[in-house]
Amino acid sequence: MSTRRILAMQDVVKRTPVEFSNNNQQVSQYYGSNVFGLDAMREFLSEEAFNSIQNSMHQGTIVERKMADQVAACMKAWAQSKGVTHFTHWFQPLSGATAEKHDGFFEPIEGGRAIERFSGNALVQQEPDASSFPNGGIRNTFEARGYTAWDPTSPAFIWGETLCIPTIFISYTGESLDFKTPLLKSLHAVDKAATDVCQYFDKNVTKVIATLGWEQEYFLVDLSFYNIRC
Repeated sequence: MSTRRILAMQDVVKRTPVEFSNNNQQVSQYYGSNVFGLDAMREFLSEEAFNSIQNSMHQGTIVERKMADQVAACMKAWAQSKGVTHFTHWFQPLSGATAEKHDGFFEPIEGGRAIERFSGNALVQQEPDASSFPNGGIRNTFEARGYTAWDPTSPAFIWGETLCIPTIFISYTGESLDFKTPLLKSLHAVDKAATDVCQYFDKNVTKVIATLGWEQEYFLVDLSFYNIRC
């Protein structure tokens, strides 16, 4: 047996059980509690903002800037009620791993003071730190080569003390720089083609949603064994 595997096994046997306490709650009471889903939206958003997000999710309509400001403020209030201190645009670049652009709910104001604020601008679009592609020299700061853009079809969620906002990653000319943008385009194409076919049989069909069927088996591998196979 290789030395690396022996060391991995020694590491594994030192593991202690992870304690989980649900405070005698039923699973349905805490399932999705850290996701800004429909229930949280209904509680924190106005009816107008809620309808705007729903229309964007199901019909692809544009979320107006004033609605984005309201959604951002309500999303921040929901997240801070759960102890969140930062937010991040969370995306899947072509590196094969997820990436994040982190910021705090912090904005300097006059008089040398600061305020905790989360604007619609920060929600809708960000410039990742690694968005400056090589161009033969040092780029101007205003010439970002890539941007993350909020994807309302995926709900925001909390990880630790961070509000994670699912986004797409595109170049400043509109090319896809991630795995999610082509997926959304494919889903739209499937929706359009399938809806056209369905309307031959039922004119009331206006949308077809493609879903993914998960496998039934899940395998848990200890991190030490995973690392020696990388």
